[in-house]
Amino acid sequence: MKDRAHRLVLAALLLTPLLYGCGEKEGEKPAPSEEIFPVQVMTVQPGNMLQTLSAVGTVRYRRETPLGFTTAGKVAVVRFEEGDYVRQGALLAALDTTSVGADLSAAEAERSRAQAEFDRIKQLYAEGWITKARYEAAEASAKAASARVAQAGFARGTALLYAPSSGVVLTRNVQPGQIVAAGTPALVLGEGDDGFVFRAPVIDRNAARLRVGMAAEISLPALGSAPVTATISEIDGRANQATGAFTVQFSLPASAQLKSGQIGTASIKLPAAEDGSLQIPASAILGVRANEALVYIVDPKSQRVETRNVAIERITDGAVVITGGLKQGDLLVTSGAEKLRTGAKVRMTKAPG
Repeated sequence: MKDRAHRLVLAALLLTPLLYGCGEKEGEKPAPSEEIFPVQVMTVQPGNMLQTLSAVGTVRYRRETPLGFTTAGKVAVVRFEEGDYVRQGALLAALDTTSVGADLSAAEAERSRAQAEFDRIKQLYAEGWITKARYEAAEASAKAASARVAQAGFARGTALLYAPSSGVVLTRNVQPGQIVAAGTPALVLGEGDDGFVFRAPVIDRNAARLRVGMAAEISLPALGSAPVTATISEIDGRANQATGAFTVQFSLPASAQLKSGQIGTASIKLPAAEDGSLQIPASAILGVRANEALVYIVDPKSQRVETRNVAIERITDGAVVITGGLKQGDLLVTSGAEKLRTGAKVRMTKAPG
């Protein structure tokens, strides 16, 4: 009886490996589970391909007017310093009027003489004693003398420099006792009545896509962290000869904190290019060769990736402008592509922004 029990135990031990091996072929292993890679994607469409253009510039008065004398002379007085506020009609500076006053007196004396001579000639011509040619010469002399009086009077009047409008003295170029030439800017006045603008240079390619009336956000550190909403009011018709850039002017809302010379940055949303080009994030690029780049596209049905060659037009800050290889609706991998290979299965999340 005891021997029979030992035989049963031994049979059971021998049978166990056979049961575990039943149904499994020799050398066959269980299939491992497929790895799924998390990635961020964006849908290619014109709406999210807008480019943000940034341009550094400065705040300026809309009208910054150089003021000067129309005649040469010696500066007698300058009443204001840089930064001073002046009201319209205030006397800003004046020339010594000794010279221009003497010129006016001499011109008036000559006018009186020429007019008396003309009156005498006119009477003689009426009586038939002189020729018409002599009469006309006397008349011309009298008119010339009157013109010289007007010229001297104008020179004396412009020897006094008045503020054409209320504003701030931005620059003072002359000092009392200084001899200045005609037309030399004595002062530069920022005319406060017309408010402030923001001026920034923009390269020709981007300037061609801007239009008057476009909205912009102006960030001015002097005014705090919140940007100021502005609109494009003017675009230069000719590029700067030295830089090749066009100056773009933005109208700023009134603010007591604005000062001429403050530095800031304008941000403008540019519309999608009309030539069919698209802008994609630089993070989506896997490699670049000549004018081509490699990106990953996700098949929405299989959730698997495939590579796509795209044609590069140009590279900007943080973005790449392409002209072919993608179409509207493609799911472009923008992050997480480092471990991918063609055919890899992914789990998609939308890229931020």
